[in-house]
Amino acid sequence: MEEKENRETEKKTKEKGETQEEHKKKKKKDDTSEELQGALEEKEESFKELNNKYLYLQAEFENFKKIKTKEKHDLLKFSNEVLIKELIPVIDNLERAIEHAGKTEDAKGIVGGVQITLNEFLKVLERSGVERVDAVGKKFDPNLHEALFQEEKEEMEPDTVISELQKGYVLNGRLLRPARVSVSTKPEVQ
Repeated sequence: MEEKENRETEKKTKEKGETQEEHKKKKKKDDTSEELQGALEEKEESFKELNNKYLYLQAEFENFKKIKTKEKHDLLKFSNEVLIKELIPVIDNLERAIEHAGKTEDAKGIVGGVQITLNEFLKVLERSGVERVDAVGKKFDPNLHEALFQEEKEEMEPDTVISELQKGYVLNGRLLRPARVSVSTKPEVQ
């Protein structure tokens, strides 16, 4: 009987040993899966961070492309600005010649020729995007007009352009030269 009990005890001990071994294996598997889970979460976070950096760089590159496209467009649009600024005084001289010659009867043919030349010249500039600044009778705009002096006028609203001493020009919406003007003011009450 004793032998039987010893066998049973041995059997129970073996079963316990196997159970303990199984328990150790299970624990090892759990530890390994937790480690793997932690590593996976770390990698996912790293992936998200890298993905965000990638998206940020992509957006930044798109903005860079837009800026460069706009700069190129502006360069093409305003590339003639220096030339046109130098040509505007020529227009002024042609206009003065027409005005001066129009006061005498001697040079009607020359005046007509200069007038035709001036008109053609203005058409060429217009095709290049140059426009004259309208001034007389308009409200004074410091962005487009340069006031040289003021005149008291009762019949006009204050800050209205009375006369234009020199024409202003705009190239594709950018001011090349302001119109030099005289501006009305309210008469002072005495």
